[in-house]
Amino acid sequence: MTDVDAHLLIVDDDERIRLLLQKFLMRAGFLVSGARDAAHARRLLAGLEFDLIVLDVMMPGETGIELTRALRESSAVPVLLLTAKGETEDRIVGLEAGADDYLAKPFEPKELLLRINAILRRMPELAVEEIRPKVLGLGAYHYDIERGELWEGTALVRLTATETQLMKIFAVAAGAPISRVQLVEKLGRDHGQAQERAIDVQITRLRRKIERDPKQPRYLQTVRGAGYMLAPD
Repeated sequence: MTDVDAHLLIVDDDERIRLLLQKFLMRAGFLVSGARDAAHARRLLAGLEFDLIVLDVMMPGETGIELTRALRESSAVPVLLLTAKGETEDRIVGLEAGADDYLAKPFEPKELLLRINAILRRMPELAVEEIRPKVLGLGAYHYDIERGELWEGTALVRLTATETQLMKIFAVAAGAPISRVQLVEKLGRDHGQAQERAIDVQITRLRRKIERDPKQPRYLQTVRGAGYMLAPD
């Protein structure tokens, strides 16, 4: 696994910190998804495989350490804990819970990047046959990532070639905003405002197929200043 192939999950109830880390790590070449709490993280983990989780310790409800302990019962995904606590005993508790590393807030983003890369370099490559089918829930719909198919119950939803490409792009980075420029690049189109406007049109059409109310999208969201984001159940 190369670092830039890795898909990271950022779990932090502080939206400002979560979005800043997502943008920083995306610029570093990672695929990045975000979760606002442990429950949200569990839903994403049920449908997606991640190469590393950056997990805040102090969250309302289930804490990062509690989630780490639960993950270790069935998963070996690396976990890097973030916390405002820097005392030695707190670090020990986190590591004993199964975390691979521990970083106290405040921290320099570059240090986080170095620690993430160090953890990933220690991880063996996953064999292709170990990758399991993944499904994202979208209300009345579900998206089969492996097959690239959108279903409404037992009925296959017909997608155009561009809509199929867009769903694949969004599904890989579920929970992370993708800019219009990035979407143009991933679709293999020429750069320019006309292509970015064309993306808006394609998004509108795709919303009509997956949203109960396309004018108030729940699953294919607009993230102000960042682009579009697929937010599965």
